[in-house]
Amino acid sequence: MITVRKRGTGLVAAAGALGGVLALTVGGTSHAATSGNGVGGHPKSQGQVDQAAAQDASDARIRIRSGQGAYGVGVDDPVEVTVSNGTLTNVTMTAVATGAEIPGTLSADGTSWRPNGPLERATEYQIAAQAEDAQGRSAGESASITTVSPADGFIGHLSPQDGSTVGVGMPVTVTFDQAIRHKAAVESEIRVSSSSGQRVVGHWLNDGRLDFRPRNYWQPGSTVTVRLNVHGVRKTVTFKIGRSQISTVDARTKTMTVVRDGKAIRTIPISSGSPEHPTYNGRMVISEKFGHTDMNGSTVGLMKDGKPAYDIKDVPHAMRLTSSGTFIHGNYWAAGPVFGNVNTSHGCVGLKDVKGGGDGRLPAAWFFDNSMIGDVVIVKNSEDKATLAPDNGLSDWNMPWSEWVAGSATH
Repeated sequence: MITVRKRGTGLVAAAGALGGVLALTVGGTSHAATSGNGVGGHPKSQGQVDQAAAQDASDARIRIRSGQGAYGVGVDDPVEVTVSNGTLTNVTMTAVATGAEIPGTLSADGTSWRPNGPLERATEYQIAAQAEDAQGRSAGESASITTVSPADGFIGHLSPQDGSTVGVGMPVTVTFDQAIRHKAAVESEIRVSSSSGQRVVGHWLNDGRLDFRPRNYWQPGSTVTVRLNVHGVRKTVTFKIGRSQISTVDARTKTMTVVRDGKAIRTIPISSGSPEHPTYNGRMVISEKFGHTDMNGSTVGLMKDGKPAYDIKDVPHAMRLTSSGTFIHGNYWAAGPVFGNVNTSHGCVGLKDVKGGGDGRLPAAWFFDNSMIGDVVIVKNSEDKATLAPDNGLSDWNMPWSEWVAGSATH
């Protein structure tokens, strides 16, 4: 149920059922004697009955398990029948509505049984199992399970990708294709931890997006593990944190200072948003990188005289900072003296470049080649006095920690 997508991992889970996951209660009786008649037709005393039951009871103990409980079971959840102190002699699983028997496989040692394939959605199943112990005494158990309905399904996407290496600012983001009603139940099934030992907390940025991050940036060189245990999904995703790179754009001085692992390695002249279109202040995270991309003002609502305020083809070395359209990118159309002297853009941060981006000596190419997804870019002293909203891109770090923790459904 996990499919890899660009910048993320797809997952299928169940929405409505997550609000009330029930533990599976197995019903059934053993085939041991529990009552009888004594000599001369007089009933046995209760002590005699208990003694007889103990002598005749099977040592075999059957357990019927489903990954998520009796209700709302994911169609790929592991349904399994196991026995201890004995061997299984018969297991049947049937669809209650049709009576159709579900094929399954008994293990070679006779101690476990599983269905051969995925189950149907919105279906009730009855499972009945029998076993014997070493003395040939029999035992039996039964259980009913019901799988999730199509109406309960939701699709979520997880980023970053399994096995990737990202910058210290990269949050874990789970986005869903519909509003989640039972947030605590969903959040409790997603565990995020770091080899650094940093405390990681989830926060619902809206009804369909759940992000996880520590109080401060991830520790460089650490490994982050995401464990999913949601209806229909069991998946472990790990990614590594690379070196620390935090670049600070000062809109007043029109420079960007790149700091790697605590040491300033380069200062670059830039041109940020004009007074009419100032760049957001705040902490942003690089979420996408494009060698070339087209930029058109109509896509972000910037029009002039009924036409896009700008329409630039093949913008080189473009890296996304916000979902609303802020990029840090190469600029080949502005005159050289602009950089470091004048803020002229519609909100992006521009670095000197050439058309086609083929000159690796220029600042835009250098910064692109030395940046990765998850690196932090901070903008300060912009004429836009407001701080960027945390849900605009991967800007989670603009929210104070106390507020972040308060937005968890499980804390």
